[in-house]
Amino acid sequence: MVRQKNERAEEVDEVKLCELDRFIEDRRDVKGVLIPALQRAQELYGYLPDSVIRHISKRLDIPFSEVAGVVTFYSFFSTVPRGRHVIRVCLGTACYVRGGQEVLAALRRELGIEVGQTTEDRLFSLEIGRCFGACGLAPVVMVDDDVHQRVKPARIRELLASYREEAHAAQEREADLITEGAAE
Repeated sequence: MVRQKNERAEEVDEVKLCELDRFIEDRRDVKGVLIPALQRAQELYGYLPDSVIRHISKRLDIPFSEVAGVVTFYSFFSTVPRGRHVIRVCLGTACYVRGGQEVLAALRRELGIEVGQTTEDRLFSLEIGRCFGACGLAPVVMVDDDVHQRVKPARIRELLASYREEAHAAQEREADLITEGAAE
């Protein structure tokens, strides 16, 4: 079972690499293709592992140091695995004044992680934002692209429940697919 799972993971990685190569090849002559290529790689992998950064460097014939510099300059890029869901707590002025720090503290307690970390199950990553442009709805928390307004620290567990349920259902579907594959 473990061997089959590892083989499938390798196949998935190979598929991702081929998709990234197609993306790059389709845009090779476009000026400024580096950032879109890095964005696509991060979409595919969930983060930018060193091997993928090196691959992009070679494919675009750009020095590794230049590609790595772009990755570390932009906060959008991550070189460590992120969780399935990225939680961003706004700590802009309005959110801060209306309890953003308390919301952040409640999330840290509930998830058992600090800002910049990912839960062991890779379900959640925790980050800070400076302004989401929703000051009248403060404090604001974004989970992926979902905006949660007027968040109360006491309701954090409830806020995260639907994301946990969705992940649990996805894990069950994946386990069923693996079981079906093993039966064949």
